[in-house]
Amino acid sequence: MESRPEAVGQARAGARRQLGTWGVHDETTYTTELIVSELVTNAIRYGAPPVQLRLIKDGRLTCEVHDNSASSPHLRHARTADEGGRGPFISGQLSEDWGVRYTSDTGGKTVSTEQVLPEQTPAIVTDHHGAA
Repeated sequence: MESRPEAVGQARAGARRQLGTWGVHDETTYTTELIVSELVTNAIRYGAPPVQLRLIKDGRLTCEVHDNSASSPHLRHARTADEGGRGPFISGQLSEDWGVRYTSDTGGKTVSTEQVLPEQTPAIVTDHHGAA
């Protein structure tokens, strides 16, 4: 996906469409849209292109956002007047687990979250152009 602010809305809409196809509950879809927004925004603001979103549904819902920067996101409590810095904190609060994996081939990283889902059929969707 392009590293522009408009890509965040496109990623969120793509995630919503895919979760609808999978029949994911509306509340989980809303939460996932927030997570996608925070992770993609963080990757665009602080990472390096290209930014890629991947959703995996396999008993849990995994949201992965990859970028080509090795800089690690920092989980911190932003102050009331801060305009940024909440993304990893919000994503961590909305999910069961989150983490960062570094890739040696690109020097980048993948930030991922996991949400618990009722048992469902496994699925993996990858779109390197911004839609999930």
